[in-house]
Amino acid sequence: MKRYSLLLALAVLLPAAPAMARTCAVTIEGNDRMQFSLPEIRVAADCTQVDLILRHTGKLGATAMGHNWVLTRTPDFQPVATAGMRATLADSYLPKNDARVIAFTPVIGGGQTTRVRFATSKLTRGGDYTFFCSFPGHWGLMKGKLVFG
Repeated sequence: MKRYSLLLALAVLLPAAPAMARTCAVTIEGNDRMQFSLPEIRVAADCTQVDLILRHTGKLGATAMGHNWVLTRTPDFQPVATAGMRATLADSYLPKNDARVIAFTPVIGGGQTTRVRFATSKLTRGGDYTFFCSFPGHWGLMKGKLVFG
């Protein structure tokens, strides 16, 4: 009984092990030739969140050659991109509050930088994900694959 009481007291007094949170940083660039600098982004399975930075390395403004970064499951990519063509620049050319959008940045112009941070709990290890620019007409060229795990 004494041993059980001692173990119980230790369990209550010892601090809990800290949660192993790991933020993984990714930087990707878009340019005036409608190209992303990375065709694929790999996110390690032990990452609990992703901090993605998008840099627009071109010179043209957001209304002429704006870029953003959008993540969806691959089956949702084209329907979301198509629906976004009916949206506005203010909405980052995305349907408002669309649950199919896992993460996105706002649309930026040449010389600008933006970022998005999202939890990997929204992803499934080995799932099929596509990232793309939702600016009208860009998503046909500006797209890639995100691999988690």
